[in-house]
Amino acid sequence: MNILIIDTATEACSVALEVNDQIFKRFEICPQQHSQRILPMIDEVLKEANVTLQDLDYLAFGRGPGSFTGVRIATGVLQGLALGTGHKVVGISTLAAMAQQGYAENQTEQVTAAIDARMSEVYFGQYQLQNNIMTLIGEEQVIPPQDAALLLKDNSSMAGVGTGWQAYSELNTASKVKVLTAVLYPNALYMLPLAKALIAAGQAVEVEDIQPVYLRDKVTWKKLPGRE
Repeated sequence: MNILIIDTATEACSVALEVNDQIFKRFEICPQQHSQRILPMIDEVLKEANVTLQDLDYLAFGRGPGSFTGVRIATGVLQGLALGTGHKVVGISTLAAMAQQGYAENQTEQVTAAIDARMSEVYFGQYQLQNNIMTLIGEEQVIPPQDAALLLKDNSSMAGVGTGWQAYSELNTASKVKVLTAVLYPNALYMLPLAKALIAAGQAVEVEDIQPVYLRDKVTWKKLPGRE
């Protein structure tokens, strides 16, 4: 399976390409530069793999949650790529991607992902390993950190990933979660196993049917200076 994945939902911008079981990747922290960096990064990995978009089988993207602007950029770029190739696409949860990285790097089978959503809230999801894939328990939601803390199990074997832990002390003080400080942002590389699992389950769709996930009902909130 040949697949290209892009993500721009947070301060990070990343691309992962798998071709003939070889992986080519890029990852940068580049706030407010995603629209300038994502296409060159895609071009770089395609050239490194010596393939074109037409050589691929599927496309995928980080469908959120994350910043409205970031999710919208990835959605728009993916639409352009898919309309030009006819490839089917899958959307990958940014929270699940971080949970998958937590498992891949630390073999932690229970992971809580929390992304700073600004406005004193976090994007929040809990995941459990099933068949080597971090699988959502319950639902993804955007909630105040003190409410998220109430949902955390008193489980010292659970790990925490994402910027929410550093942004809100309530998450740390209310649980025994071990925070994996190396996993702050989603990375397209760790979306690869998630995308392949969705494709195997028959969940790839036509580009017209992709659904970005913002979680907030109101996505045009006031942006803080210097923030996305």
